[in-house]
Amino acid sequence: MNMKQADDSFQAGRRQARRLDLKNGRVELTHGAGGRAMADLIDMMFRRAFDNPLLNQGNDQAAFELDAGRMVMSTDSFVISPLFFPGGNIGSLAVHGTVNDLAMAGARPLYLSTGFILEEGLPLAQLAEIVDAMAAAAREAGVLIVTGDTKVVERGKGDGVFINTAGIGRVPAGVSISGDRARPGHKVLVSGTIGDHGVAIMSLRKGLQFETALQSDCASLNGLVAGMVEQAGGAIAVLRDPTRGGLAATLNEIADQSGVGIRLHEHSLPIRAEVRGACELLGLDPLNVANEGKLIAIVEASEADALLDTMRQHVHGRDAAIVGEVIDDPMHLVRMVTTIGGERVIDWLHGEQLPRIC
Repeated sequence: MNMKQADDSFQAGRRQARRLDLKNGRVELTHGAGGRAMADLIDMMFRRAFDNPLLNQGNDQAAFELDAGRMVMSTDSFVISPLFFPGGNIGSLAVHGTVNDLAMAGARPLYLSTGFILEEGLPLAQLAEIVDAMAAAAREAGVLIVTGDTKVVERGKGDGVFINTAGIGRVPAGVSISGDRARPGHKVLVSGTIGDHGVAIMSLRKGLQFETALQSDCASLNGLVAGMVEQAGGAIAVLRDPTRGGLAATLNEIADQSGVGIRLHEHSLPIRAEVRGACELLGLDPLNVANEGKLIAIVEASEADALLDTMRQHVHGRDAAIVGEVIDDPMHLVRMVTTIGGERVIDWLHGEQLPRIC
C-alpha cells in the first residue's frame, strides 16, 4: 500500500468513526470532554442544523457588524418537563422564549446563542429532534443561532437536556417600550387565549394526567410585534409576555413597575373552554397559568381599537381582545370586575403552581 492509499484508508476510517448513530446512539460523557467525540457532535448535530456563516467561523464567539441604534439583550434557561409536549419541545420553546423577550422591547431579534447541558444516556435521536425544532423555530423567526456551548453530566444528574439561550436585537428609532410606562387611561390588550401552554403541560404530568386535545401556544411573536410597532409604535407603552405566573403575575409586575392600578373585565378575557374545564378540575385560576405564545400590550386609549384590528390580522393575534384599563391606584393593585358585577383583587401567585413549566 502506497502513502496515498494509506492516507485515503485512514481518512475513510476516520469518517466512519465520526458517523453519529442518530437512530440508536446515546449521549456519552466523551461528548462533553473536549475531544474528537465532542467535535463530532458539534459538527454533525448542531452545526448541521444551525448552519450559517457566523456559526461556521468555528470560533468560541461570533463576530458580526451592527448598524448604529439602540440594542436589547436577553438571556433565559429552559428546564421544561416533559421535553416533548403537544405543540413543541424544549428546543422550539428555547428559541420562542428568547425571541419573545427581545420582541417585548419592540426590537427586531437578530442573533441567539445556545448552551446545552446534556445528560449521559440521552438518545441522540431525541437530541436531533430537539435541535431540528430549534433550527426550524429560528428560521421562522428570522434569527441566526451564531454561537453555543455543550456540556455533558453523568446519568441521573441532568434529566435529559437543559438549554440556556441569550439573544440580541435592535430597537427601531422612536420606539420606547418599557414596563414603567403604563399610565392611567391606557388600555390593556392580550393577543389571544390565555393558559393554553400551562394546561397542555399539566395534561402530561404524572399524577395530573387528563384528556385534552389542547396544544401549547408556544410561538415567536416578533412578527406580530413588528406589525404593531409599525401601526402604532409611539402609542405602545408596555409589551410583556405572560409566561410563568400567567396574566396575573405579569400585570402585577407592570402595576408595581409603573406605580398604577389595573382593572380587568372578566367577560372580556379570552379563555378556551378546555382551559376553564381543566382549571376547575385542578382548582386553579386560568389567570395564573403560563403562556408561551401570547403578549400583553398596554397602549394609549385612542389607538387601542386600531391596534386590536392590526393584531387580529396576524396568525398569532386572531383572538386578541381589549381586556381592561390602567387606573390610578396608590396600592398598585390588579382588580377584576366579575361577570356578576362584583370586583376581586387579582394577586400574585403564591408558591409554585407547576414547576418546570418552561
